[in-house]
Amino acid sequence: MDAVALGWIATAYILASAASLLPFGRLSDIHGRKRIFTLGIIVYIVASLLLSFVPTARLLIALRVVQGIGGAMIFSTAVAIVTSVFPRGERGRALGITTAMTYLGLSLGPVLGGILTEHFGWRSVFWATVPLGVVVVALIRARVKGEWAEAKGERFDTTGSLICGLSLIALVYGFSLLPQGLGICLVAAGADGIFAFVRQQTGSKFPLIEIELFRKNRVFAFSNLALLLNYSAAFAVSFLMSLYLQ
Repeated sequence: MDAVALGWIATAYILASAASLLPFGRLSDIHGRKRIFTLGIIVYIVASLLLSFVPTARLLIALRVVQGIGGAMIFSTAVAIVTSVFPRGERGRALGITTAMTYLGLSLGPVLGGILTEHFGWRSVFWATVPLGVVVVALIRARVKGEWAEAKGERFDTTGSLICGLSLIALVYGFSLLPQGLGICLVAAGADGIFAFVRQQTGSKFPLIEIELFRKNRVFAFSNLALLLNYSAAFAVSFLMSLYLQ
């Protein structure tokens, strides 16, 4: 695989996660957060197991899309479950531990991934997550009681989900094709789609995300902007570093 194809191993996962994050967050509010979280872990486990035996580069990237969808089901519900389980007085501590574990995982990931790849091959990076996922599912069924569906009975915004997903796909895929003419067209279409999504969500009775949060809550808006800059820089460095070390 060349550098562009290697980039899509990571990009396919992140793009699938981003495109399905809001829809699954909304579905979890309607049908239950624990249910979507558990299903996400199962999808992630199955995709990881299949990735351990994948024979071609195209199938590898396709399964990374499936894994990304499972990841979105996890990302969109994990913190929400924490805030639902813990009372207001203990919520800050619980969220602090969750955040610390997230960044600990991000820090250890490249190191442990390098050790596994060096001694057991790159496929081990995928199968090593399978037993961890099984343990998580068992702990959820045994320890996490109850279900949380605060928007039960409300309508799911299918139109908004399609606009958001297709816009992100066009935007990211377009960037991968630049400076070709098709890439420029896709980037422009993706940007227009994002603006259309914002307008559609503003007028929706049951939106995927409250756009007013970005307008009225400056802390929320600037926190998201800071995270965007942080992850944009960190992802680029980690990808280039992996190629350099190889």
